Amino acid sequence: MSGEIAAAFAKAKARGEGALVAYAMAGDPDLPRSVDVFAAMVEGGADILEIGVAFSDPIADGPVIQEASERALKAGASLKRVLNEVVPEVRKRCPETPLVVMTYINVVMAMGEEKYAKLAREKGISGTILPDLPPEESSGIRATFDAAGLDLIPLCAPTTPPARAEAIARDARGFVYCVSVAGVTGMRSELPVDLSSRLELVRKASPVPITAGFGISTAEQARTIGAHADGVVVGSALVRAAHADGPAAARQLCAEIKRGLKR
Repeated sequence: MSGEIAAAFAKAKARGEGALVAYAMAGDPDLPRSVDVFAAMVEGGADILEIGVAFSDPIADGPVIQEASERALKAGASLKRVLNEVVPEVRKRCPETPLVVMTYINVVMAMGEEKYAKLAREKGISGTILPDLPPEESSGIRATFDAAGLDLIPLCAPTTPPARAEAIARDARGFVYCVSVAGVTGMRSELPVDLSSRLELVRKASPVPITAGFGISTAEQARTIGAHADGVVVGSALVRAAHADGPAAARQLCAEIKRGLKR
């Protein structure tokens, strides 16, 4: 396991804060300018960066991130180019911030699991999220990632039965990404009333920090979730802000979310 992710959560906790995992799409609106967005989010207080790698069939993503994926693909944002061109520049500008790739299993398999794990680690990636990889089929790629020192970060859905959620948590690396709402990514005005109890269930079983994402876009939502999780993941709201008003808007939203995560 990488160790950088655990350290980031520990640093946030020592400051009396929940951790902010901030997502943006590499290559949106183009490769160089997406680096500016990632750097701005760290300036706003992001503790971990989730680097989206575009895929032509992003089944877990709502319209905001689907559109960002389309823009990134038009800009030529392949996995290879993201790792070789975007990630090194983000690493230079954000040397202390763990980087996590979020993409789909077909993207990784097209490169080759071992080749991806080796290259990602060489470029400074700490972990990877593959939302369409079923837990029952993850042991092989998790072993490959473990050997390279790369964390395979699992997702736990709101529809996951308790026993299965506990099993997912027990095998987790990096952190557990608890999906807060059913459906695809996107901003929500309200979060489920049973979210806190589900987070506590996963937290008890998990050897690593837990986060919640999907639908979080305000400091108040972050504050509510922060009482039951070690951090939050914010994606669609940041992608929308950056697309509409540039990196400064993403920086400002990160700062607002971080205020909600102070304990």
